[in-house]
Amino acid sequence: MRAIIKRLETPDETRTFEKGKFELATVGGMTIGRASYQPGWKWSEHVGAATGATSCQVDHVGLVLAGHAKVLMDDGRELDLTAGDLFAIGPGHDSWVVGDEPYVSLHFMGADRYASDS
Repeated sequence: MRAIIKRLETPDETRTFEKGKFELATVGGMTIGRASYQPGWKWSEHVGAATGATSCQVDHVGLVLAGHAKVLMDDGRELDLTAGDLFAIGPGHDSWVVGDEPYVSLHFMGADRYASDS
């Protein structure tokens, strides 16, 4: 029987952008990501702008570990994400850090496609 242990402190890949980073580790056939964003980070400015996208088209399922973020869906709905929240957010959204504290979340779905060139 195979057994694998990895740590996000030594990720398989790190995708960096202004005011943030996304660390990835693949284990058991699943890619898990850790998003770490500084105050002032906004997806449309710090991730999407590089590709000309105005909203994120990745389907996310995850858990907020720290901080506070807002999500604005393309249909106008707004959501708040705070520590302890489990989330499922479909394609077509923007998000940003609220307040003076860094935001950190784990992503169990969509991590492999997030902030990727492919």
